Amino acid sequence: MTDGGAIRDLASLDELKKAERFQRLVWGDDDPPDNSDMLLAIQHEGGLVAGAFDGDVMVAFLFGFPTSDPQAQHSHRLGVHPDWQGRGLGLRMKLYQKDWCLGRGITQVRWTYDPIRRANAVLNIDRLGATARTYYRDYYGPMEGINAGVPSDRVLAEWDPTGAANPDVTAERLVLIPPDFAHLVQDDLTNAQSERLRVRDALEAAFTDGLHIAGFDRAQNAYLLARS
Repeated sequence: MTDGGAIRDLASLDELKKAERFQRLVWGDDDPPDNSDMLLAIQHEGGLVAGAFDGDVMVAFLFGFPTSDPQAQHSHRLGVHPDWQGRGLGLRMKLYQKDWCLGRGITQVRWTYDPIRRANAVLNIDRLGATARTYYRDYYGPMEGINAGVPSDRVLAEWDPTGAANPDVTAERLVLIPPDFAHLVQDDLTNAQSERLRVRDALEAAFTDGLHIAGFDRAQNAYLLARS
C-alpha cells in the first residue's frame, strides 16, 4: 500500500456513490450514510466533500458544509478505512480541510464528536488543538452500527485552523476516559453504558463550572480541563 497520499475533492457522482459505500464500511451497514444526492448538492453550494485514495480505492472520507457564518464550516463526517486507522491519515485529512478552508476565507471549523472514544480525543484535541465547552446528551438519539447500544452523546469541538495545538495546558481538572470504548461496547455493554454516564456527568459538571477541554493526556487517557 502507498501512504494514501492522493487526497482531493471528490469529482464525480460515481465517487460520491463510492463515499456512500465507504460510510457503511466505516460506521456499519445499519448506520444510514449521507447519500450521494445530498453530497452533490452541498458540494455545489460550497461544501467540502473529499477523499483519500490508494489507487482507485477510497481509504478516507471527509464531509463539511457551510454554516450561517460565512467564516465557519461545520465538519460533519471524517472516516478512515479500518485497515488504515492508526497511520496518521485522519490528521492528514484534517490538514487538507485546513488548507481548503483557509483558501476560502473560512477561519473556524466546528464539529461534534464522541468524547469517550480515545482516537477522537487524540486527533481532535491533542493533535489539532481544538477545544470544547458544550455537551450534547444523546445528540442523534438511538443509533445503529458501531454506535448501537449507548446514548449518542457528543461534544462540540471548536477549531481555529490558523492556530496550533498547545501542549502547555495548566489543567484544573482531569476527566478520564476508557482506553478502548469500542471493545467495551462489544464485550460489556452494561459497563459501557455506565462509563458513558460517568464521563457525561464529569464533563457536564466541568463545563457548568466554567472549564473547557483544553488538552488530552495520552498517558493517562484523560481530558485536561482548564479555565478560559
